[in-house]
Amino acid sequence: MAGGHQTEGGFFNGVNPIAFNSANPIILFILQAVIIILFTRLLQVPLSLIRQPRVIAEIIGGILLGPSVLSRIPAFKDTVFPTDSLPFLNLVANLGLVFFLFLVGLELDPRLMLRNARRTFSISVCGMALDFLFAVGVAYALYSIRSTADDVPEFSFGVFYLFIGVAMSITAFPVLARILTELKLLKTPVGILAISAAAVDDATVWCLLALVISIVNASSGLNALWIFLVGLAYVGFVITVVRRGFVWLIARERRLADQGPSQFIVLVTFITVLISAWFTGALGIHPIFGGFVIGVIIPHTGGFAVKLAEKFEDYVTILFLPLYFALSGLKTEIGLLNDARSWGFVLWSLSRALPARSLA
Repeated sequence: MAGGHQTEGGFFNGVNPIAFNSANPIILFILQAVIIILFTRLLQVPLSLIRQPRVIAEIIGGILLGPSVLSRIPAFKDTVFPTDSLPFLNLVANLGLVFFLFLVGLELDPRLMLRNARRTFSISVCGMALDFLFAVGVAYALYSIRSTADDVPEFSFGVFYLFIGVAMSITAFPVLARILTELKLLKTPVGILAISAAAVDDATVWCLLALVISIVNASSGLNALWIFLVGLAYVGFVITVVRRGFVWLIARERRLADQGPSQFIVLVTFITVLISAWFTGALGIHPIFGGFVIGVIIPHTGGFAVKLAEKFEDYVTILFLPLYFALSGLKTEIGLLNDARSWGFVLWSLSRALPARSLA
């Protein structure tokens, strides 16, 4: 029968209701979401005793549920987390991440960000420069191994080094935002400085990644410059035009003080976040930056930003975020590091990256 009708009648017709069906993936998705949320919440109990934020429980929970531990059992993997179902889980998780970064932007004060602009830029540049410097040794060693492999395409050491430098410069922006939020540091001067520097860092790194891809594909190396310039122009457009539109909408809102934002303003905000995420994603910068930028420019007039955050926060933090961070673990297979040399490269890479971050 066609995929959409395959589960009609459910188990009363002798059909396995949680068997993955690409035409109707919702039943298995619900089961996956429940397992991830409950498992990571339970894991948080012992981790909280050593003052670890919930995001650590979610990442470790994903690793335990993934091919490193439980998904090594074929029956568990094929039933609960079949490979074909992960793109659907990834789609929902990334949509939730866009709105989480929107919430992070809502909590930031643009005035403090502008006040610390010089320090933010200095920290970001120094962090990236040190990361690229420390990446030399790692890139050289890995390139030597790559050159002996038969299934790896040929390209120059310069391109490979640039890619390794980009990989070691990435900040894990969502993880940093989640930790700062849970530790109540996001609104402090240190938290604002950290998240602002991370935003500049990662936006720049995505442009450099576009440059690497352009070089590998033998296309114009100017692509990264165009992405950077268009990205800057877009941020300027959002600050000048989109922000003024929200200010105008809030000025017309008469029920804000008593009942919070109207459904119409919430709808406008929702659509604006999605369009912004689409544009930055289509541009070559991660969609989360589109959501983040809209959050930053939302006016705080009359407590608008706070009341808007209240409408989104619980759904995002309870449902979507555990899916995203657990998904990172579900994609991780520690068993692939099956010899001393592999573990040595991992530890060496960490030893190179951590001093750079500390100095920055």
